[in-house]
Amino acid sequence: MVTSPEPIEAVSQRLDKFLSDQLSYASSLGPEAETMSRAGAASLRGGKRLRARFCLTGWRAVIESSGARDTSLTPAAVSVAAALEIFQAAALVHDDIIDNSDTRRGQPAAHRALEAAHAAAGWTGDAAMFGRSGAVLLGDLLVAWSDDLLEEALADQSTAAATRRFYADMRRDVTIGQFLDVAEESAYAVYPDEEHAERALRVASYKSARYSIQKPLEIGAAFAGADDEQLDALGRFGHDVGMAFQLRDDVLGVFGDTAVTGKPVGDDLREGKRTVLVAFAREALPAPARRTVDELLGDAELDAAQISALQNTIVDTGALARTEELIADYSRRADRALAGARLGDAAVGELRDLARAATQRSS
Repeated sequence: MVTSPEPIEAVSQRLDKFLSDQLSYASSLGPEAETMSRAGAASLRGGKRLRARFCLTGWRAVIESSGARDTSLTPAAVSVAAALEIFQAAALVHDDIIDNSDTRRGQPAAHRALEAAHAAAGWTGDAAMFGRSGAVLLGDLLVAWSDDLLEEALADQSTAAATRRFYADMRRDVTIGQFLDVAEESAYAVYPDEEHAERALRVASYKSARYSIQKPLEIGAAFAGADDEQLDALGRFGHDVGMAFQLRDDVLGVFGDTAVTGKPVGDDLREGKRTVLVAFAREALPAPARRTVDELLGDAELDAAQISALQNTIVDTGALARTEELIADYSRRADRALAGARLGDAAVGELRDLARAATQRSS
């Protein structure tokens, strides 16, 4: 059994051990391979460990409901949760390339860190191109690491097949969701304005809600041997919390404090994200003002005054208030999904605490 009483500390310890093994292997291949592996390890520093938290709490919710005397975390459960964190790191590395983001958690994004490593080493060629190419491969390496750790955890486990199924669903959905997000920045123009909010919610569901909370919960529950009823309750709860989580992320992407979020203020506006906030704002604007918004969105050179003008538009049209109402509605629905579910009481209480932390946050 894991001796630490803190689940996230246990996950961090497992990640440290796994990364140490990977770095030891890479060092035997030479300094270039070590540079790549160290960049992978760096990508796992910090963060909320949200997916690990929901995974382990879903696991506990099922274990507690079974009447088991010992509900302590097992090393295998911790490894499954740690694998999710590695997969998250892979997604962020690729996401930052797609979004041309220079920073992540207040530090250089992986492609920028690799670009700097190229320059510092005095190598020939285009450092920026090297950084982007290296980060694409780094993301792939992190996916492989995630698979390796998951399979290690599932060895000789009776629930391995069910766990793999939910893990595969997560990987498929987030990849499709990421593409939908990228596509929507261009595809929105050929769809009626009144459909934009619904399309933004579809992106939020596949890119974030399922991947960030619903699937980690279901993965943990499946690993614990959950039945269909338990999986249904946790799945409905997780999806609605995940939607509220992503909508909060959308709000922070426009209005967040850089000192807290670690990302430039208004970054989503510069990236041209077609979020529900934007859809709601456009619905309320006359055609000329809507065209002005469309011209500004996605301009990487937006200055502080232009960001402020777009923020004011989102507030003045009532789009921010409508989004906050939607967050509250998803949160209420999530809470109802757990009512009467055959799950451990202590874990259910923790799930509700996690839901509040995920949806009422400033970073």
